[in-house]
Amino acid sequence: MQQNRNIQIIEWEDLDKRKFYSFGVFMTMTIRATVYPATLIRTRLQVQRGQSLYGGTFDAFFKIVRAEGVRGLYRGFMVNTLTLISGQAYITTYELVRKYTSRYSDNNTVKSLVAGGAASLVAQSVTVPVDVVSQQQMMQGLKGAEHLTRFQLHPDAGKSKKFFGQTRNIMAQIFAADGLRGFYRGYVASLLTYIPNSAVWWPFYHFYAEQLSKLAPSDCPHLLLQAIAGPLAAATASTVTNPMDVVRARVQVEGRSSVVETFRQLLAEEGCWGLTKGLSARIISSTPTAVVMVVGYETLKKLSLRPELLDSRHW
Repeated sequence: MQQNRNIQIIEWEDLDKRKFYSFGVFMTMTIRATVYPATLIRTRLQVQRGQSLYGGTFDAFFKIVRAEGVRGLYRGFMVNTLTLISGQAYITTYELVRKYTSRYSDNNTVKSLVAGGAASLVAQSVTVPVDVVSQQQMMQGLKGAEHLTRFQLHPDAGKSKKFFGQTRNIMAQIFAADGLRGFYRGYVASLLTYIPNSAVWWPFYHFYAEQLSKLAPSDCPHLLLQAIAGPLAAATASTVTNPMDVVRARVQVEGRSSVVETFRQLLAEEGCWGLTKGLSARIISSTPTAVVMVVGYETLKKLSLRPELLDSRHW
């Protein structure tokens, strides 16, 4: 993971920023739409008690489709598209902090770890309010599970304004119950989940890519190796941080205020097994996410290279 690398990393100063941001919005939106169903399934699995609603990831998928149709897999998606802002904030922060850290260390692991953690801190400040609202919408229409969420849609959130009508309805209930603080419920749990996840993902991504490059033929496309390294890093990071992700989901959906108390109750009620809830869904969702993100992100950086550098990179 040192600087004598087979796969050269495209750094911030190598990019044409106008191209980078133009292509980046499209890439982020594509990724969100691709993995959102798995995110919804993961949330429902993490919030349920035991296996009261679903027996697992695939059981949840088929039950949701049968009961709610394909649209049920996209509950809360419209408001979730606001995370496009956090996606751009994440990318910018990662690249800038990585550049800044390089003044003090040439070690790629250090740069990736620090930049990944900082990027997640910034992004979560935008993402948490969106998550709070979208997760409440994810739980709507779930028969027999009304007790798992604090808020239910009012009948007057009519079909004529299906998506944004529901969003306004949920937001009004959250604000009436908790004020502005309600939109940052679970913020600490989110930071404890996603900062380590991001800080772990980037170093392992570069590590796996570099190790694969040593095993692969010299003419093997680097993008292929990176596409394999992404899911490996995602599975590693997901496994490490899943316990806090379960706690985060319950804090946000059930309206709890204490991360520690939620963690204790989870262990008391469901034991250590409860800490793995939603892990398979998380890995399943993170695998295509990682492939799409890595291929999209590395292609985005290649397309955004300054013209004079185009011939200097092995792709």
